[in-house]
Amino acid sequence: MTRILIIDDEQDLVWAIRYALADEGYDVLTAGNGAEGIAVAYQSQPDLVILDIVMPHLDGIQVCHTLRRDQKLSTVPILFLTKRSSIEDRINGLNDGADDYLVKPFDFGELKARVSALLRRSGRNRPGTAPLISQLAYLDLCLDPRTHKVNVGSRDVLLTPAEFDLLRHMLTHQGQVFSSEELLTQVWHYPHDSKDQGLVRWHVMNLRSKIEPDPSKPMYLRTVPRHGYILGDTT
Repeated sequence: MTRILIIDDEQDLVWAIRYALADEGYDVLTAGNGAEGIAVAYQSQPDLVILDIVMPHLDGIQVCHTLRRDQKLSTVPILFLTKRSSIEDRINGLNDGADDYLVKPFDFGELKARVSALLRRSGRNRPGTAPLISQLAYLDLCLDPRTHKVNVGSRDVLLTPAEFDLLRHMLTHQGQVFSSEELLTQVWHYPHDSKDQGLVRWHVMNLRSKIEPDPSKPMYLRTVPRHGYILGDTT
């Protein structure tokens, strides 16, 4: 059974989220503060963490950084909860290691959809799907979907789950141009009317900084002016 850990100091909200997700068949664990959440995560090895940013003593950002440094938990999807709604706050949250970002108050239907999308993207909730292909490559850039390892030549590259999903999508569709809106919906399963296209530029910039020899002159993930992004040669 897929295991989800909720870390939030608002107990009424925790209860509501737990009830909503348990009703979907998830095994739900809870923690009322950051320190407790880290301890539960180490012990239970959850498939996804729902993490409030603003908590006393140890906030969600610190918890996220701690989980990302742990080898067994570094690729676990993290969904931030916060009352801040500006695009800058969302970008900051993603830059701090989150995979998605939900603003309070939120609709529980949207929460369930985000949880399902994160689990599907991470491969932690997809029984019965076709086996993953062994490797995706372009020039000396290689990605292994089974081990989540990325190499550029002889250099190992450590990506966040969101960056990994973006690179995997582009490698799977080499030679195709994708707009920011298409990447939001196809890679991260945002709604079609999403206005968060600045998040795509942020992920692209961070990914380029890790895989490109010269991020200012990308040779892998290139920009097609007024159209979007492409990896590989046009067909």
